[in-house]
Amino acid sequence: MTHPDEHVGKPRLRRVISGPALTLYGLGTMLGAGIYALIGEVVGVAGVLAPLSFIVAAAIASLTAVSFAELSSRFPKSAGEAIYVSKGFKSERLSLLVGLLIVASGVVSSGVMFQGLVGYGSEIITFPRPLGLIAIAVAVGAVAAWGISESLKVIALVTVIEALALIFIIVAGLGAEPVATPPVAVTPIAVYGVLTGAVLSFYAFIGFEDMVNVAEEVKRPRRTLPRAIISALAVATLIYVLVAWTAVRSTPVDMLRESDAPMALIFSRLTGAAPIWMSVIAIIALINGALVQVVMASRVLYGLSKQQWISGWFGKIAASTQTPINATAVVVLLVLLGALTLPLATLARATTFLLLVVFALVNIALIRLKRRGETTDGFRAPIITPYLGAASASAFAVLSLVEIFR
Repeated sequence: MTHPDEHVGKPRLRRVISGPALTLYGLGTMLGAGIYALIGEVVGVAGVLAPLSFIVAAAIASLTAVSFAELSSRFPKSAGEAIYVSKGFKSERLSLLVGLLIVASGVVSSGVMFQGLVGYGSEIITFPRPLGLIAIAVAVGAVAAWGISESLKVIALVTVIEALALIFIIVAGLGAEPVATPPVAVTPIAVYGVLTGAVLSFYAFIGFEDMVNVAEEVKRPRRTLPRAIISALAVATLIYVLVAWTAVRSTPVDMLRESDAPMALIFSRLTGAAPIWMSVIAIIALINGALVQVVMASRVLYGLSKQQWISGWFGKIAASTQTPINATAVVVLLVLLGALTLPLATLARATTFLLLVVFALVNIALIRLKRRGETTDGFRAPIITPYLGAASASAFAVLSLVEIFR
């Protein structure tokens, strides 16, 4: 086991991330996966009430996001969730478990995006699915290992492009002729459909928890992190609800449910143009989201190593790029294995379940810190927030588990 002083003189992470860059980093995950890969799946279970599913998911996510905002201000460290649980529960084993759950969620989430990439890519060219997944893994891994500044530049540029594409869809949908839909009755089946749709669409809001794991590369993290977390979630929520409304208004539910490239389908129906352009943007967006997840998961492994909870091998920083090179390689390999073996919806639900368990524990950790009277001069969440966050995350975790094994 290494002594903390042994890190002196060794390559370190660089504080190069500004507030706007951090916000775009979070949006890079949110906007890529939830809409481009999963809108068809959400509509498939919630029907024309899909926008409501996104609203419910946003409400649940916002409670935990506010708790993360306070905790990131208190403890701006890599492996953020594991650190928060360590401070709240004072249990190294539980903290390690949380850190590994976050790594697992990042790996499985990237698997969702890899599969979404193959779906959109097949709209353009024909290629063997395994070969496509391997090529994606090599490309994402190379950029992630290149350097945090370089990765963030790619993420920021692509996030702006994918956001503009979604805004274009929303604007185009304003003048579209609505498709005929049957009247919606408020029945237990409809309510359950909205809730199961919310479980799926909750996956679309993962991203704010990724932001805390690059804390050691953020400028003025105690002030920057809370602002960026809340800003990213607010922007993503607005775009999601409007895009979901546009989707069910412009495209029949059955068509969305069956499509492997739902945003390309919506684009084609709204504009009459070939779907290839939206497929290209979706591919770029999903690569972006996968890159964010790989960067996040590698930083969590680095943080766990730095806390001496796992092997120091995962904490090795490449001198030339100042990135955790071994951790990045392991994450990319695990993502590829998951993408090759599991279906998209299962991957998304598994990601949601893992994160909801972590979110419940993080909220409880904040409750314990507040009850012990450990104050902070940074951002403060209202006292009721972590209680509501823990309760809602636990309830959704149970529902998510039911859906996985259904």
